[in-house]
Parts: sequence; structure tokens; C-alpha cells
Amino acid sequence: MLKKNGIYTVTIEDIGHKGEGVGKVKGIPLFIQGGLPGDELKVEVTKLKKNYGFAKLLDIQKPSDQRVIPRCPIAEVCGGCQIMSLDYSEQLNIKTRRVRETLQRLGKIDAPVHAAMGMKEPYHYRNKAQFPVGMEGNTPVMGFFKTGTHEIVNTEHCYIQHPVNDVLTKIVKEYIGKYSVTVYDEKSRQGLLRHMVSRVSNKTGEVMVIFVINGKELPYKEELIRELKKEVKNLKTVVQNINTKNTNVIFGEKTATLYGEGYIVDQLMDLSFYISPRSFFQVNPTQTQVLYQKALDYADLKREETVFDLYCGIGSISLFLAQQAKKVYGIEIVPEAIEDAKKNGELNNLSNTEFLLGAAEDVVPKLYEKGITADVVVVDPPRKGCEETVLETMVKMDPKKIVYVSCNPSTLARDLAYLEERGYQTKEVQPVDLFPHTSHVECVALMYKRGKIVP
Repeated sequence: MLKKNGIYTVTIEDIGHKGEGVGKVKGIPLFIQGGLPGDELKVEVTKLKKNYGFAKLLDIQKPSDQRVIPRCPIAEVCGGCQIMSLDYSEQLNIKTRRVRETLQRLGKIDAPVHAAMGMKEPYHYRNKAQFPVGMEGNTPVMGFFKTGTHEIVNTEHCYIQHPVNDVLTKIVKEYIGKYSVTVYDEKSRQGLLRHMVSRVSNKTGEVMVIFVINGKELPYKEELIRELKKEVKNLKTVVQNINTKNTNVIFGEKTATLYGEGYIVDQLMDLSFYISPRSFFQVNPTQTQVLYQKALDYADLKREETVFDLYCGIGSISLFLAQQAKKVYGIEIVPEAIEDAKKNGELNNLSNTEFLLGAAEDVVPKLYEKGITADVVVVDPPRKGCEETVLETMVKMDPKKIVYVSCNPSTLARDLAYLEERGYQTKEVQPVDLFPHTSHVECVALMYKRGKIVP
């Protein structure tokens, strides 16, 4: 029987969805932060549940053959890269296996799962950074939260972010000190500056900087903008976002442009995109093109289909589909994203698109009631997956294909199982590594309506 505070030796067999090592002691799975598959560890049990527990790593008694020295010196403290200490090829193997096992265990999905598609150079790939701001004594700090906490690990250089963030964080820290700008404290809910968010165009190099504040106005903003313009090459716009709520959500509802036009332009393959502060745009442009190309391959459009793109964001997948479809309806709940999507349709001269504002679970049934249905449905939902209403209406519309883009294998398994029970069959699933050195993995799944198409 395991005991809390007991000391045990465990061999790590797998990685959990948060990047923890998982190993069994006396048949009970233990989740251990910092453990990697193949490690033999000395651990102390910190918490026990009915069928599993958590333990603290005390010593690596025998390291895994796949353990490497991470490029980042703070990787094992910072919560940004949970598995940078694992050889990259093994990261891909583990992600492939997790997708396969999750689909089989939770959804009873036995379709082929291909090997995860990785990067040649899996560093500095992110085009968006979200830095919380804090204080250590009288010194401002910016970085990422220590795993499982809201304690900021000060970061001078991040190996997965764009290098411009080194310059931005230095400027912001100096600004805080020079002008005595207060920093938000989660416990007291006092202080002004909460986050600095950056977005960088992979194609043009344009830089957007967003300051999230707990108040009405950023002080000494002219001086801050002057310094940013002086030090940041290709600075395109500076934006202020107001968030006065007691929440872990970064952005509030009110956004104002302080400098520039309030957006940047990026390009994927042969299409250009306006990106505004709160719009969703995949953070890894190199792998996004791999992901989207696989979605297009699965859709296999012949310029005669009506396509629904649910959770369409700024229309990135929609516009690629529109190049090969008769008509594309994009549906998204974020107003700024829909506005960007409409602009992006015009920017790329694609008039066979219609972008609709609203929750997919509300808009899709209304379209169906009007007699508007899809031959192919593409979905790219948030981590919680699709609402059942959306899935139910998709089944009623009877599309010949469903292409499901997912950032969460568990909800993917649940939703595929729902659709399989109602006449669809999963043909194959392709994992794509959009987030190297983290435990996250994206997937694209192809489903056929049984009897409509013979695979």
C-alpha cells in the first residue's frame, strides 16, 4: 500500500498530458514532474487519490537513454517547455503513441494513426508570446510560470519564442523601473501592468506589442512607444488592452491602438492574413502550413462543394478551402476574428466565402433550418472540443466528409466516437507537432460517411 510522504523507486514508462513522467509503484500510477520515459527515479509521494497519485522527484538514479541536456538552461524550472530534456525524435514517438492510445482507450477508434510530423529545427518557432509581469523585491521580472504555480521564472532568452522578445522584455523592465509603473499582484488585485503580449509576422517581420493593464490608461505611453520604435526593428503597432477582472484569462474586452494600425500582416503559403490583437492565429507558422496542407489533402475538394469551417478564427483554413471549393461558410464567436476573416477574404480576392459571427452551436443549426448544408465540414475547435449540438447538426446535414483538426486527443476521441456511432467512419489520423518541447500535439482526422465514399 502506498503511503503519502513515502519514499519509493519508480521507472518512468510514459508522459502525461501535462508533461509529467508516469510510472507505477505497487500497481498505482504516479505522476512525477521532471520524469522522462526510461528514467529510474527516487521519489516522494505528495498526494494520493483513489487510483493514482503524485510524487516529487528526489533523485535521478538512472537517467533514460533518451534524456539530453536541454538547450535552455531554465527548461527544467520554467513551465514553458515540459519535455525539452527529452530527445526530439523520442518526443515525436511519444506524441504519436499518446494519440493512438487515447483514441483507442477513450473512443474505441482503431483507425490508422500516422507518425507525428515534426520540425527540422524545433526552436524559436513561436510567433506569439504572452509574458506575465511580476516583481521580485524591487526588480521587475517577466517570463513564464513555474510548473504548477503562478510563480514567474524570469526569462532573459526563450528558445522557443521569436528573438525579438529578448529586446521587448528588456525595454519593458526598464520602463517599469524608470517610471515606477506598478505591476499587478494576483492576491491583492492591485497594480497596473499584467501582461505583455507580442505577435510577430513570420513573412514580413512586422511586430505587434500588446500591454494588458488593470486600469484605464498606460502611463508614460509616449515615452514607452518612443523607446520601442527606437529599439525594435519592424515595429508595426502598439496596443493597450484593459482587463480589470479577477481571472486567469489574459485579455479583457476593451482594446485601444496606441501606435500604428492595430494589426500586422502575415502570410501562409500563397495567402496573406490581417492579424489583430485578440484574433486566433496558429503560433507555429512552419508547422501550421504542414497542418493545413494535410487538412486540404483530406478535404480533397473539386471546386463544386459547399464547405463549413467551424471555429474558423481569422479565416485561415477557410481561405485555403475557398481556393478549391464552390462556397465556404466560416463560423467564429470572436467579433474581431470575424472582422479579420472578412478583410482577409477581400485581401486575397476570394469572394466565395461568407463569415458568420456566433457560437457554432447556435449558427450551424440556424443554417441547417434555412436549408444551407455542407458537403464537407472542417472543424478546428478549442480544447474542450465540439458542443454536442454542433455534432448533432453535422450528422443531420449528412456531409460526405468531416475533417477534424484538434489540439486535444481526449476530446477528439470523444467527438470521433460520437460521429462513428451515427454513421461515420474514421479513415486515418495525422498528428502534427506544432509545439516542440511541450506535451501538446495537434491532429487532423479524416472521416467518411459510410456508404457515400469507398475509401
